[in-house]
Amino acid sequence: MISLWQAHVSFAMILFLVLPSFGLPRPRRIALLAALLAASFISLQGLTLAAYLRSYIDDLAITTLVFMAWGCLRRLDMLPSARGKTGVLILFAAMAVVLYPATLGMSDLDPYRFGYSPRPMLIVVAVLTLGLFYLRNGLAVLMLASATLGFIAGIKPSQNYWDYLVDPLLGLYCCGALLMLAVRWTYRRSSKRRGAVGDEFKSA
Repeated sequence: MISLWQAHVSFAMILFLVLPSFGLPRPRRIALLAALLAASFISLQGLTLAAYLRSYIDDLAITTLVFMAWGCLRRLDMLPSARGKTGVLILFAAMAVVLYPATLGMSDLDPYRFGYSPRPMLIVVAVLTLGLFYLRNGLAVLMLASATLGFIAGIKPSQNYWDYLVDPLLGLYCCGALLMLAVRWTYRRSSKRRGAVGDEFKSA
């Protein structure tokens, strides 16, 4: 039952974050989100739209759900910008880079199996969460804490801790966002250098 509801909520949040806001006022944006949730129950050939999407992306990690919920609340102007969002991107991109190449056979080490007996992982994540709490990165703390509590409560069908921490969708998003940030940073640096060189020529 939880997986089915997760599929419907994921469907609504993903489309809400992908679609442009069209300059709609907040009440209409809330109505749009509610309409997308209702649309997720539309059935085609015996399967709901949410079930169709789930067949492609599977059940999302708890961290992804929290991240998307934060994004939706941001688009609804109900939350301020999160502190340390770049840190969140780096953290979960690193998890994806550690996990997925190995599971695809690119490494002799298989970190996914550690998620079945995750006591060392739980300790590492707890220390990491405390460090992020000290750095006041509330979004990252909430994501990690929610994943850990969800795993302890067993709210997903999976018994592997990794499935609560990261999924391909979150990993791809974080890696892509970091790549875009790197491109923008490089472009700004090159623009400043060209501007400095131009100023030198003018002064000469």
